[in-house]
Amino acid sequence: MLRIEALSAGYSARPVLRNVSINVEAGQFVAIVGPNGAGKTTLFKTISGILRPSAGAITFEGHDLLSIAPARRPHLGIAHVPEGRQVFPSLTVLENLEMGATTDAGRRNWKHNIERIFAWLPPLAEHRARFAGTLSGGQQQMLAIGRGLASSPKLLMLDEPSMGLAPATADLIFDRLVEIRRQTGLTVLLVEQRVAEALESADHGYVLEAGRIALEGDKQTLRADDRVRRAYLGM
Repeated sequence: MLRIEALSAGYSARPVLRNVSINVEAGQFVAIVGPNGAGKTTLFKTISGILRPSAGAITFEGHDLLSIAPARRPHLGIAHVPEGRQVFPSLTVLENLEMGATTDAGRRNWKHNIERIFAWLPPLAEHRARFAGTLSGGQQQMLAIGRGLASSPKLLMLDEPSMGLAPATADLIFDRLVEIRRQTGLTVLLVEQRVAEALESADHGYVLEAGRIALEGDKQTLRADDRVRRAYLGM
C-alpha cells in the first residue's frame, strides 16, 4: 500500500532523514519507534506533503505521492493524526469531526462513520456539543483520532498518540486503536515513543535512530533484539 524508498528529507540545509525505506502492506499495523529527534515526525510530514524530500520516492497504492498536491493526498485515503493532537479548540467536538469529513469518501460515508466513531470513542458522543478546547488531554486525543477516522481513510497515520497523557489514558487509547483495527481491517502506521506498547500492537516495526532505519522486523524479532531490549524496553 505505502512504499517509501531511499527517502531523505530535512529543514533547509539540515538533513533529518537519510536513505529511509519503509513498506506498509494493506491491513498491517506498522510501528516506527525511536528516541526524540530521530526523524519520526519529519517522516510523517514528508508523507503528508508538509515537507518536500531532497531524495527518494513515496508511492501509495501505485500513485506517485510526491507528484500529488498535499491537499489532495487525504482524498486518496491517507489520514494524518498529528503530534500534539491539534484539535480546533473553538469548535465543538462534532464540528471538529465534520472538519475531518471533508474528503470525498468522508462526505459519502458521514452518517455511517459518525455512528462508528461515537461507538468506538464514547466520550466524543457524550461531549459532542462541547468546545474541543475544554476537553481533557485524553479526550482531545480521541477527538484527533476520530477526526482522522471521519475522512474514511485507508491508511491512518498516528504521530505519538500517547504524548502528554497519563499511562492509564494512553493504555486506553491503544486499546481503542487495536479494537478499531480489529473491526475494520484499517491499515495503521504508528509513530510512538512507548516502544513496548507500540510493538505489542504492531505486526511489523522499524527502529529509527538519527534519521536512519537501524532495525526492522516483526514484533517478536524486535522485542528479542538485545539493542531494543536495552535501549527501549528497560531490560
